[in-house]
Amino acid sequence: MLRTNLLIAALSAVALTSACAPVVGQNGFQAIDAKPTDIVAGTDTKQTVLSRLGTPSTTSTFERDNVWYYISQVTEKYTYNRPQVTQRSVTEITFNDAGLVSEVRTLGLDDGQRVAMNDRETPTRGRQLTILEQLLGNVGRGQLPRTDEDQPGQQRRE
Repeated sequence: MLRTNLLIAALSAVALTSACAPVVGQNGFQAIDAKPTDIVAGTDTKQTVLSRLGTPSTTSTFERDNVWYYISQVTEKYTYNRPQVTQRSVTEITFNDAGLVSEVRTLGLDDGQRVAMNDRETPTRGRQLTILEQLLGNVGRGQLPRTDEDQPGQQRRE
């Protein structure tokens, strides 16, 4: 009896402590053989970067072929809460016109900025319908009564 109570207490303690452990997720670029910080400005080219790191996570919108980004982040989630980003790494590799790496810059979580979203809506043309107009809008617009010719599966006479 004492042994079963101790076993139940030990299993309960293990279950309670494991519930406090976060679920860790790693998203984005995962370095396998080489790290983005291993790229040397002035010696590496686009081909060597592609062979070492693979395709970038994204490229610059305005300078598509000249700036590559390798992005990764680590998130932690406790029970029912939203995931929190605990670590973020953005490596920006800039190329010159000859295809050589001109700059390698690494940005972290502290370098990010919050962007306030604008919640205003663009008005649409036309008038706004009330709930009653929406509900009763099709009253009186019903179909004409069906005749024998309009029944599905019937042969039409021409």
